[in-house]
Amino acid sequence: MHIDARSLSNHSTLNAHICIIGAGPAGISIALEWLNSNHSVILLEGGNYRVDNRMQGLYKGKSVGQKYYPLEAARLHYFGGTSGHWGGLCATLDPIDFRKRSWVPESGWPITWDDLRPYFERAQRKVEISSKVFDLKEWMKQDAELKAMPLNPEIIQHKLFQFSPPTRFGTRYRSEIERSKNITLYTNANVISIDANESSHQITGVRTRDFEGNEHEVKADYFVLACGGIENARLLLCSNRRSSKGLGNDDDNVGRYFMEHLESVSADLIMPRPGPMKLYLLDFYKAKFRAELSVNEHVQEKIEILNGTVSLMAKKADQPLKSNIDWFDDDAEATVKMWEEMDRIHSDSNRFSLHNITEKIKQKWAPLSGLIRSNSAQTFELFTRMEQSPNPNSRIYLSNEKDELGMNRITLDWQLTMLEKKSIRKLYELIGQEIGRAGLGRVRLMEWLRDENDQNWPSILGGGWHHMGTTRMHSDPKKGVVDKNCKVHGISNLFIAGSSCFTTSGAANPTLNLIALALRLSDFLKQKVKIVAL
Repeated sequence: MHIDARSLSNHSTLNAHICIIGAGPAGISIALEWLNSNHSVILLEGGNYRVDNRMQGLYKGKSVGQKYYPLEAARLHYFGGTSGHWGGLCATLDPIDFRKRSWVPESGWPITWDDLRPYFERAQRKVEISSKVFDLKEWMKQDAELKAMPLNPEIIQHKLFQFSPPTRFGTRYRSEIERSKNITLYTNANVISIDANESSHQITGVRTRDFEGNEHEVKADYFVLACGGIENARLLLCSNRRSSKGLGNDDDNVGRYFMEHLESVSADLIMPRPGPMKLYLLDFYKAKFRAELSVNEHVQEKIEILNGTVSLMAKKADQPLKSNIDWFDDDAEATVKMWEEMDRIHSDSNRFSLHNITEKIKQKWAPLSGLIRSNSAQTFELFTRMEQSPNPNSRIYLSNEKDELGMNRITLDWQLTMLEKKSIRKLYELIGQEIGRAGLGRVRLMEWLRDENDQNWPSILGGGWHHMGTTRMHSDPKKGVVDKNCKVHGISNLFIAGSSCFTTSGAANPTLNLIALALRLSDFLKQKVKIVAL
């Protein structure tokens, strides 16, 4: 069922067994797990079914650390959330990402990769990719043109990524939610506060507000916060009526440990002769998967670096080495122009569409498609996706400025360390050595990576719009916000879903993994209540 909260009488009270705050991939995935059960579910979405300038304005904030994209451009505030601009790249985190690593401060999840493994296949179905996970040999059996570079697997490994269509959760699952008898979706229901009892050990309700000033209260047995890696922390910090520091923030961890994937074109690969590179190259017209290069976990441990991957993009021999986001002219502010263009593009059914944006990218790379398909490319850009080390000084916090609904806006202080830069440099040194040993070619680093003593970051460094870690998972309440079951420490009925719970970021895109974690949370909640199919 769907109800526009603007149609409710002011100060209405809504009741359900479970209240899910946020209708992005995590929130929708959890809601779908409760379809046709004997439990009522309220799914709250602050936006509507399409992008709206005024709604996006609620996401504005400031950046005071490492240069970052405008915050209102890096997220989408409508049903389906940021799946609306997701590129569809899927891979699982690696086992090493979950382990305590002595060279990575504050690493170590309270769960293991094996704890999450049963949920990966279910998550894959949600994003509509093959259940034959990420087995390179399986893909190579199906296509004789797929050839792996003869690199020493004890040093360099191949990490497989699959491509979701990509699944736009707001359109793919809208009808299932609207037809449900036990799930009620409320749009235009921006949550402005989570209310707790006097001791702050139990949530009593959440309050919503619209642009006209109408407020409503939602009461439930259990609450799941699923608003994304920035908004989850913001809402906890703003809910400070009972606890001056905000809910779940007795030890000042909410908003800290903000992590992104460091992304940038970092080097060129020059080959003396063309080779069969189909396995590694993204062909926008045919791509279902691709391999990226990574460092064996034993080598990571030996030389003490973070986890990261390198992908290849064919280029013409005379094409200059360029920025990772050259479409935005190396200017983070230009992402606003990108969002404004996206906002103008809607289908006849009033739903948001990325078709024209995707076509622009295809047109930009169309001259390279022939090189990809004919295996005639000899020069490649090497693109980094590097894990960020958990850092309590990398954080978001509330500013004094208020948004249109009266909530404090946030300030992002994205802080990097030299471990990230060392890791990128070592990653390319190892790949370059192995490619040279195999007689395949040479790797040419960009200038900013050549000097080991250079502590500066280049202006072209970007991120993946992957916001992680701000309500991190840890068994010790003094070091994290949620426990191994994603329950907020010290609060009996408040849970958090999404990448804000990640203890470390790994090198895999977060969407598939945050859905798996959300499904695990849903199963835990099912153990607490008796589920009966209607």
